[in-house]
Amino acid sequence: MGVLPDQPVVGYLARSTSAFYALFGGLFWVLSFDLRRYGPVLRYLGVVTILLGVALFGVDRREGLPFFWQAGEGPIDVAIGAAILWLSRAVKDSREG
Repeated sequence: MGVLPDQPVVGYLARSTSAFYALFGGLFWVLSFDLRRYGPVLRYLGVVTILLGVALFGVDRREGLPFFWQAGEGPIDVAIGAAILWLSRAVKDSREG
């Protein structure tokens, strides 16, 4: 995919994106401890994870990244978001009783 430029913005983007994914994963982990209480949040995260996957796929295609990258980022995020939505169907919201 080419040599990374030796510029501060490259390191910043790589590290901040990594931190974002770590925070995102940590949020899912914390929410998993009380699925009923956080059901609406989980459904929201399922939808935005799907949207993020679609956006990332478009960015990857636009930037001409290799096929393995295009297939391994956006579509997997879409699948994870869809799985969250599908699995959350079985969890009753705490407001429902």
